[in-house]
Amino acid sequence: MIRVILCLIAVSFAISWLVTRWMRGLAVRIGFVDRPGGRKTHENPKPLGGGVGILGGLALPIVCGLGYVSLAQPPSFLRSMAAGQLDAYWSGARLQAPLGWEILAAGVLIHLLGLWDDHKALGPMFKLLAQLSITTALVLLANLRILTFLDTAIPGGHFISVALTILWIAAVTNAFNFLDNMDGLSAGVAAVCTTAFLVATLSIGQWFVAAGLALLLGSTLGFLWHNFPPAKIFMGDGGSLLIGLILGVLTVRTTYLPPGARWENDWYAVFAPVIVLALPLYDLVVVSVIRLLRGKSPFVGDTNHFSHRLVARGMSRRTAVLCLYLVAAATSVAAIMLPHVQSGFALLIIVQTMLILGVVALLEQVTVKPEIRTQNDD
Repeated sequence: MIRVILCLIAVSFAISWLVTRWMRGLAVRIGFVDRPGGRKTHENPKPLGGGVGILGGLALPIVCGLGYVSLAQPPSFLRSMAAGQLDAYWSGARLQAPLGWEILAAGVLIHLLGLWDDHKALGPMFKLLAQLSITTALVLLANLRILTFLDTAIPGGHFISVALTILWIAAVTNAFNFLDNMDGLSAGVAAVCTTAFLVATLSIGQWFVAAGLALLLGSTLGFLWHNFPPAKIFMGDGGSLLIGLILGVLTVRTTYLPPGARWENDWYAVFAPVIVLALPLYDLVVVSVIRLLRGKSPFVGDTNHFSHRLVARGMSRRTAVLCLYLVAAATSVAAIMLPHVQSGFALLIIVQTMLILGVVALLEQVTVKPEIRTQNDD
């Protein structure tokens, strides 16, 4: 199955790379560009719509794969790659196909919402309500839930679980939207976090979630090829919202427990996604608080992100982006181990993550002059 996962990464990478390359030319021809001005640092108009490449790298393999699994029998050449378990995987994929279509539909809708916002800036409340509507519909239709043990633990536990799932996916979605403030930042951090989740799911045998993560990783890297500083194209909200939604959904679908483990003994594994996504979630919370304290909407962009503060301290933009990659990798590596360690070591991993965020908080202690903007492009 590892070879299948590698093939999925390669296929999604190739599709994303090609579609993004095509979109670079198309966006310029139709005038779909991000123009300089305000707090934007690029000197020339940059093509938008890189999220189309990310969607292509995700959607085309999913449509072809789910369609083939639903209508045909497994090909013989895959049997050697599946270690004699192809029939079981194939039947399992058929059972998961409806969920796959539902996740893809939600991804397309959130992508279209982002493209609309890229073309004509939407009001922050409309954009947030639209995100929550898409997320809520997906959670209810697909029965996606975290902390399902709440069903029997406390009265109303089912509804609490549903609400927490919606909030979690919405938070992850907006976290990567907020991170899209420098060339290569959101896509690169997403690639680091997706790699961590992919390794974790492979280590506990969650093959179908791993397949989705492999497609997300390949499509993100295919786009990042064109977006690493200096960027040749921007993903826009059509890309950042899509990445956040898909990653949020796939983290909900992951159990984080190795085979045979029980929640009452290994409850700390529930912190794995929070630790992997510690950096984007930290930035989301801190920037939102700063904006609210200044009487601004959390969804109106400014230069108070961690990346901006690193640049204010003298780093180049590329160095600041690479620094955030390393911070995300530092927390992610620890989280991969979390489902496989005893409670004492789990506590050390959680403490380590807090210490890393403490370093981030210290590096943020620089005053950045607030800038007034009229357009929401977080």
